[in-house]
Amino acid sequence: MTENLNKEAFLKKVFNYEENKEWKFEGELPTIIDFYADWCGPCKALAPVLEELSAEYEGKINIYKIDTEAEQELSAAFGIRSIPSMLFCPAKDEPQMAHGALPKKQIEQIIEDVLKVTK
Repeated sequence: MTENLNKEAFLKKVFNYEENKEWKFEGELPTIIDFYADWCGPCKALAPVLEELSAEYEGKINIYKIDTEAEQELSAAFGIRSIPSMLFCPAKDEPQMAHGALPKKQIEQIIEDVLKVTK
């Protein structure tokens, strides 16, 4: 299941940008972070796809959601200007951002290519 993160949880589970200038992933599993807003139509369309992927990749990746309205500091920290935006965080490499409500197949390809995870 996807999990909503606030700033405090983000700093513990993903990246503590208050302590580290350089990217240092805090998580144990590769992670997708969905930056969304409740009023955003494409975000609503993407939500069930992410829930499906969360179930299909259970134990292999984490999928988190960040409400850009409630967590404006996190949105600003990552330069979020359009939603939905997804941050793909591999366990060892630099994160990569994707914008828009991508189709499931494309997200699966990014999971394989960027996160290095297969079903």
